[in-house]
Amino acid sequence: HKPLTGREKWLASQIIDIAISIHRTLGPGLLESVYEKCFCYELVKISIPFVKQKLIDLVYDGIIIDEGLRIDILIDDLIIVELKAQELYHPVWEAQLLSYLRLTQKRLGYILNFHVPLMKDGVKRMIL
Repeated sequence: HKPLTGREKWLASQIIDIAISIHRTLGPGLLESVYEKCFCYELVKISIPFVKQKLIDLVYDGIIIDEGLRIDILIDDLIIVELKAQELYHPVWEAQLLSYLRLTQKRLGYILNFHVPLMKDGVKRMIL
């Protein structure tokens, strides 16, 4: 795959910084929706465009499936972020994110699981 653009690299670093900052402040154990609200608030503070709970139509066998996907946060129409607050890591999250990347033709995505002692252990980056 081709290297990430400067914009993608910068956004990626902001995503990680925001996740670490929120986790450092709030810690694990809260609802996913709380982390999502805080994450979106931080994006607004630094003027990064995003859409939360982005519904995306799918094409299957020539027909359109309305709202076939729901992405937690689509950042700057470039990066998909899926937020989790689960004690157990599920490999299906990675399959889901890869499907989202493929179906939206985006290259970069993150799974951010806030239910970990150290946020760095809750970050999974995927590049298509």
